[in-house]
Amino acid sequence: MRRISEKIGAVEHLPSKVASFIRREIAAGNFRPGEQLPTEHKLADTLGVSRNVVREAISQLRADGVVQARQGVGAFVLEPEQRSAIRLDPEALKADGSMERLFELRGILEIEAAGLAAERRSQENLAEIKRALDRMGGTERWEEGSVEADLVFHREIAKATGNDYIYTFVCFICEQIRRSIHIARHTNPLRELVEINVAEHVRIYEALEAGDGEGARRTMREHIRGAAERAGVTPAVSSDRDGKGA
Repeated sequence: MRRISEKIGAVEHLPSKVASFIRREIAAGNFRPGEQLPTEHKLADTLGVSRNVVREAISQLRADGVVQARQGVGAFVLEPEQRSAIRLDPEALKADGSMERLFELRGILEIEAAGLAAERRSQENLAEIKRALDRMGGTERWEEGSVEADLVFHREIAKATGNDYIYTFVCFICEQIRRSIHIARHTNPLRELVEINVAEHVRIYEALEAGDGEGARRTMREHIRGAAERAGVTPAVSSDRDGKGA
C-alpha cells in the first residue's frame, strides 16, 4: 500500500492537492515551461498516490490551461503567455512573499477601480455597496458574515466600474483576500481591528457617494495599505503621506 507523501499534505481531495503540488513546482522553476512533466507512474511513486489520482490532477491542470497533453507522449508545461486561464493556488499563498504579491496586485487593481466606480456608479450600485457596509458593521461584525460582507463590498465596487474585466479579476482574487482577512483577525485584537476596518470602508463609501474619484482612490489606497499591515505584510502600496501616491 502506498504511503502518501508529506509533499502534498492531507488525504482529502487528493487530485486537487497533487495539482497544487505541480503548480508550486512550476512556480519554483522545478518544472519549466516547455518541459515534459514526469510520467504518471513517476509522480504516483514520488507522491504516494495512485496513477488515477495523478491522471485526474493532470486533467485539472489541462482545464486550467497550465499544461498541454500530447497524445502518446505526456503532459508539457505551457509558457505563461500560452495559458488560457489563471489561477491562484491558496496553498501557494503560504509561501514567502506570496501575500505581499497579493497586496501589490490589489493596489494596482482596486485603487483605480475605486476611482472609476466613484465616477461611474449608479444609485443601485451605491445601494448594494451600502448594504454590504451596513452588514460589516452590524450584528455580524464579529462573525464570518462580516468577512463575507467585506468581500461583497469590494466586488460591488468593481461591478460599479461597469468594466466586466475588472469585476472578473476582483472576484477571482476574493478567496485570497478572505485568507488575508482571517490572518488579520487571528493576529490582531478583534474589536479594534473590526472598528478600524469598518471605518476605512466608511471613508471609501463616502468618496463613492460623493462621486469623488481621487478621494476614492486615496481611501482605497489607505485601506489596502492598512489591511496589508494588519495581515503582517510590508505594504507594497504607498500612502499619500509618503509622497508616493499611486
